[in-house]
Amino acid sequence: MNPVRIIEAVRDGEELDPDDLTRFLEGYTAGEVEEYQMSAFLMAVVLKGLAPEALERLVGTMLHSGAVLDLSHLPGPRVDKHSTGGVGDKVSLVLAPLAAACGLYVPMMSGRGLGHTGGTLDKLEAIPGFRTDLSLDRFVADLEAHRVAMIGQTVEIAPLDRRLYALRSVSGTVPSIPLIAASIMSKKLAEGLTGLVLDVKMGSGAFLPDRERALELARTMVDIGTRHDVPTTALPTAMDRPLGRTVGNALEVREALECLRGEGPHDLREVTVALVVEMLAVADASKAVSPRGGSEVTSVPEGGTLPEGESPSAAGNGRDPLRARVLEKLDSGAALEIFRSLVERQGGDPAIADDPDLLPGAAVVEEVRSERSGVVQGVEPLPLGRAAVELGGGRIRLGQTIDPAVGFDQLVHPGEHVSRGDLLGRVHASGPAAAQAAAERLRKAISVGSTVPTLLPLIETPIQERES
Repeated sequence: MNPVRIIEAVRDGEELDPDDLTRFLEGYTAGEVEEYQMSAFLMAVVLKGLAPEALERLVGTMLHSGAVLDLSHLPGPRVDKHSTGGVGDKVSLVLAPLAAACGLYVPMMSGRGLGHTGGTLDKLEAIPGFRTDLSLDRFVADLEAHRVAMIGQTVEIAPLDRRLYALRSVSGTVPSIPLIAASIMSKKLAEGLTGLVLDVKMGSGAFLPDRERALELARTMVDIGTRHDVPTTALPTAMDRPLGRTVGNALEVREALECLRGEGPHDLREVTVALVVEMLAVADASKAVSPRGGSEVTSVPEGGTLPEGESPSAAGNGRDPLRARVLEKLDSGAALEIFRSLVERQGGDPAIADDPDLLPGAAVVEEVRSERSGVVQGVEPLPLGRAAVELGGGRIRLGQTIDPAVGFDQLVHPGEHVSRGDLLGRVHASGPAAAQAAAERLRKAISVGSTVPTLLPLIETPIQERES
């Protein structure tokens, strides 16, 4: 196997022998393919893509580069959610305990920030003491006892993806349908799931801003899940503006806590509830599938959210009872109590659930105010995500330590009316110079005019398995 020939074949759009691709990938794992060669391969894939057969081989090689969990002994559906990445996307912090409160087992393995987007692990580790490096044995034990655990990708799970994920973040090779799909699905298929829901972001702050390409990514991942006997649904959601009113790790934890108390921004609440409803629907769909290596799964156990005789996979009002029950679990504080327990079990300070001021705070907080009156035309997520990285809230090199306290909060939303001097948002920074630079970025990211802006729908129709 000649690594250069593999790179050239992808670069030139030639048909790639799947066996050669496997040897190339295994060679990288074994240290026989250099980092710069893999970077060149990744860039070639970004530019030219991969044929379906090569993509399936990439997914399979990444999946089987490590352990695949067998959780078939758990007495209920095992469903996870994954987002393709956005700015201000703190959904998982609310969703995981909420889905567990609804009766699902939620084995959530998350990633760190990638490119201009934040990562769930970085947000969790903004909580003092919180550990995401649990062993697989501890992970499974917590699932058995408490229905939910939130950890990072362990050395046992898809180690090839672990290396490629870190390399893509610092080599400009993130926005690629096959690379995104393979990374997400190899990790999720290794979790031993009976169902998966994907939050596929669309708009200028997504890795794939174009709507049609985002939908292509969604269909690609749904097809991969289907081929591996894991019922999968993709929910397209908007990322032409930040989700919620905060960007930055500790700031987003604060906002997630607001949502868990039944408060917080409307858009964060709506996206989270919609995703949990889809998780319950896919749990019902999994009854008809016998996952490889496991017995046929049961529906949500007694005490969960599926009302007797109700099929959440039905169209129209079939999801309405599910939504009502999800909202009840959120507004009653049940999900917040599960989150508090989760934080304590994983070494964090559970008091943050009642006192968010225990989270890290920035040395400098600077207000940015509007220079004119009018309607907020747009709040561009991409420059805000990049600015958060430059403040120290993300990584521009492998292994970089991040500052959990920096970012933006109290952001206006598109469509809101502001007067001259009204607050557009606040910058949280480590020093005055960084704050001033980020304030300028924030001001440029927000436009104010006289017309009502046209925005992407917050949530679109779910994408499910295509009929044959």
